[in-house]
Amino acid sequence: MKKLKRGFLASGISLSLCFLLMPMVALAAEEGAELPSMYATFWALVPPIVAIVLALITKEVYSSLFVGILVGGLFYSGFSFEGTFTHIFHEGFVSVLSDSYNVGILIFLVILGSMVSLMNRAGGSAAFGHFAKQKIKNRAGAQLATVALGVLIFIDDYFNCLTVGSVMKPVTDEHKISRAKLAYLIDATAAPVCIIAPISSWAAAVSGFVEGEDGFSIFIRAIPYNYYALLTLIMMIVIILMNIDFGPMLTHEQNALNGDLFTSGKNTSRAENAPINTKGKVIDLVIPIITLIVCCVIGMIYTGGFFQGENFVTAFSNSDASVGLALGSIFAIIITIIIYLIRRVLTFSECMDCLPDGFKAMVPAILILTFAWTLKAMTDSLGAAEFVAGAMTGSAQRLMNFLPAIIFLVGCFLAFSTGTSWGTFGILIPIVVAVFANSNPQLMIISISACMAGAVCGDHCSPISDTTIMASAGAQCDHVNHVTTQLPYALLAAAVSFITYIIAGFVQNPWLPLPLGILLLIAVLFIVKAITPSSSES
Repeated sequence: MKKLKRGFLASGISLSLCFLLMPMVALAAEEGAELPSMYATFWALVPPIVAIVLALITKEVYSSLFVGILVGGLFYSGFSFEGTFTHIFHEGFVSVLSDSYNVGILIFLVILGSMVSLMNRAGGSAAFGHFAKQKIKNRAGAQLATVALGVLIFIDDYFNCLTVGSVMKPVTDEHKISRAKLAYLIDATAAPVCIIAPISSWAAAVSGFVEGEDGFSIFIRAIPYNYYALLTLIMMIVIILMNIDFGPMLTHEQNALNGDLFTSGKNTSRAENAPINTKGKVIDLVIPIITLIVCCVIGMIYTGGFFQGENFVTAFSNSDASVGLALGSIFAIIITIIIYLIRRVLTFSECMDCLPDGFKAMVPAILILTFAWTLKAMTDSLGAAEFVAGAMTGSAQRLMNFLPAIIFLVGCFLAFSTGTSWGTFGILIPIVVAVFANSNPQLMIISISACMAGAVCGDHCSPISDTTIMASAGAQCDHVNHVTTQLPYALLAAAVSFITYIIAGFVQNPWLPLPLGILLLIAVLFIVKAITPSSSES
């Protein structure tokens, strides 16, 4: 009944949007311009906002994303029926699914899903869960182990999300930690660690956007100012050690203690219902994971020219994460199958059965990613980047000391609306460099950090973010559940970060703002704990 009501609500909101937009048809038709009248205006950000609001209200991701895509197509085509659907499918779905980078990510997703299915079927995941239960005695230990593994896998956020989820699901399940909490720990570790790790795909991306400057050196100097990433990591440790849960997460954790890990009632882990080899050992999970990490690192440095003479850091900075992860995962799954055949834990036929099982497990993530990429294509075609760039350039000189805090908010909003951190870097970082490079280099460093922090924050909060989608997939958690439970945590860290950036804009050194921000965050968490029951309390 609840799903039926949500369906009616989604349909009603969609129809209402259509009726509201119909009066604009005549105006757009009369103008007959090549570019829509909303190009490079705030209207360019309306489609993702519509999709996000609908997703949070209706809890239905696919229909909400499609409505957002439809609104973007209508805006672009001037409300022409033929033009709308031509734009949606040609410049939308077909374009994003034929993009080589996106295809590489999808290949990596499918192969990793198949590897998870292989490890489950071989009994490696179950054996590791039993082993970890003996070594990790409580829920806090399981959560800290999840964070520690996420910190260790700092190479790439996609790889981090899916790998940590695969390894830690048996452990967190044994200790009755909700899948929503697991998804939060994965998501809140992946991007924040990558954005402060010098050797990561994110460092390479940011360095590439700093034109005319030593991008890698600027990235290193910006790390102490990346308040959202640093405060998020500290916040996770504090809430684990102090057993603090609040908002929707509290309900999920209380339900998990009673045996319901999903709360929504939907077990999204389709591949886990397959028969499991009871003779599996811990090495049947550890060896494939180590193989995957090694192969993916080799794949990434290969794409960066390491084997053509480049040094490791340069090769990693120039790497193509999509191609590297796809190549590495292909070799990893071949090696894993060979190892399982040699050890006789699975037959060749059983290994082949795991391939479609893994694909099925990743179908929800693939669908959401495809819709999210298409929605971003609609937003790009409406000139969202040009609108934000113009707004930022116009206000830069008037709000110099407040600019880091303002850039943080703009980065949050832009990443939240478009679902992309790297796109946010590409828009804001060149503007920051142009404004500050010759006038105030120190404020330029702080502002670049604010841009990176805001992008990660918006990425965390957005249901159409690829990293958020990957975290849901890695934890096998209902996507909307992950978004709604993570939102209060991300907003708290964002609020403290915003205040910290205001201080940094005036102080302009890394030593005072960060300690003040940490103290403020811990004080707020103590207040939250005082007014909120712990998850172990009924």
